[in-house]
Amino acid sequence: MTNKRSDIRISVELDENQIPEKLKWTAKDGGVDQAEAKAMLLSIWDSKQKETLRIDLWTKDMPVDEMKQFFHQTLVAMADTFERATTDEKMSATMRDFCDYFAEKLELKA
Repeated sequence: MTNKRSDIRISVELDENQIPEKLKWTAKDGGVDQAEAKAMLLSIWDSKQKETLRIDLWTKDMPVDEMKQFFHQTLVAMADTFERATTDEKMSATMRDFCDYFAEKLELKA
């Protein structure tokens, strides 16, 4: 039996100062081919070192108001993922309460 392989590719175009100008990503199995993005956060768990490895990138033309919205949506998604992964409803609700507080303080529209 052959295991299926699925690749996700991220392409970063840098300016002369090594600052991202363009981010593109491809996930053929998901029907995505060279889609543009303005920001990305990638976390990978290193089980040997018991630590999270991260890549946080955003293009120099990413608007601050969109970055705030991006972070809010990411935090909400993390609360949802945490609940699915751990079934800890109490902590997930606490995380969502923080997300509501975060949105309120940043004056984000629902």
